Formats: sequence, C-alpha cells, structure tokens
Amino acid sequence: MCKTIDKIEYSLKEYGSYIGVDEVGRGALAGPVFAAAVFVDRKSINYIKEVKDSKKLSKNKRVKIASEIKKLHKFAIAQVSPKIIDEINIHQASLLAMKKALLKIKTNTDIVLVDGPYKIPEITTPQLSLISGDNLSYAIAAASIIAKVARDDLMSRYQKKFKNHSFASHKGYGTKKHKEEILLSGKTNIHRNSFKLI
Repeated sequence: MCKTIDKIEYSLKEYGSYIGVDEVGRGALAGPVFAAAVFVDRKSINYIKEVKDSKKLSKNKRVKIASEIKKLHKFAIAQVSPKIIDEINIHQASLLAMKKALLKIKTNTDIVLVDGPYKIPEITTPQLSLISGDNLSYAIAAASIIAKVARDDLMSRYQKKFKNHSFASHKGYGTKKHKEEILLSGKTNIHRNSFKLI
C-alpha cells in the first residue's frame, strides 16, 4: 500500500478494488471541464509513492507521475465542452464528465471514490463521496493528476489557435492577465458564456 496518501483505501479493506474519480477545470473561464477515473486493484497493483493532490506538484513532476500512472493503472479521461457547460451549468457538466470517465474505463469495481460532496448520477456501483478526496485517496489523487495534465496540454495547444490569449500559462482560469486579454481581444469560442468573464 502507498505510504503517503492511502487514508481512505487503508480503511476500506473489505473492498478488493476501487476507482477514484476527479475533475479539473471547474472554475476556469474557458475550455472544457475534464475528469479522470483510475482503477486500483488492491491485490495486484503496486503504488506510486509520489502520488498526491495534483495542485501540490510542479508541472514537470505532474507530467512524469501522470506517465507512470498510465503505465501502472487502467484509466480513462473524459471532457465536457464549454458549449455543454453553458447549456447545463458547470455543476452538471462536472458530474457528466466524471460519469463519462467511469463509463469509458469499462471496468467493474467494488466501489467508486468521488472527490467532493457529489454522487455521480446513473452509476449503480456504490459510491463514497470525499471532500478533499485528493488529499485522502491514492486513486482520487492519481485521477486528479492525469486529468490536470490532459487539460493543461489541451489548453496549451489552444494558444496556437488563439494567439491573443495566453492559454498556455493561465489555462483558461480567471487570472488578471486573462481578464485583460478578454477586454482587449474579446472572447473566443472556447470561453464559457454562462460565466462572468470579467
């Protein structure tokens, strides 16, 4: 078992496997919301000791660990577009992204560990909602890392298309720089119109 972030898994000894789910990009002004699901088999899988909440890792460290997670664990990544976010709201879009990731992984498990006070709709597997789950659960922290790396990579690529917006640096979040860019250059088609952009 992982020695650093296994508080929840350690207490769930009756479960042989679990999937951790997390989303990233919920608070951004532009770009999709991403979610990832990571499957962990307690009996047959080794653990990556460096795994922790993605926000506590440097960019280079996240990229390195994400690659290790993908080699060791079965995983899935899903996203929901800004257009859908505007249509159904960010909360529902975040749940939809997590549901899509779970369905995409196509793996049966004993329990799903969800970051935050949420229940993912239309999922029949038992779920455990965990506030600050990425600080408590190895599987959720692993999901947070690969979801963030995937979203950051996409937002960096958007900068090549939208040259007046520094998506590679602010990743669509509401920084002072980003808000200034919206004032000077306007919105792009990846901005969330339902959000207060400035």
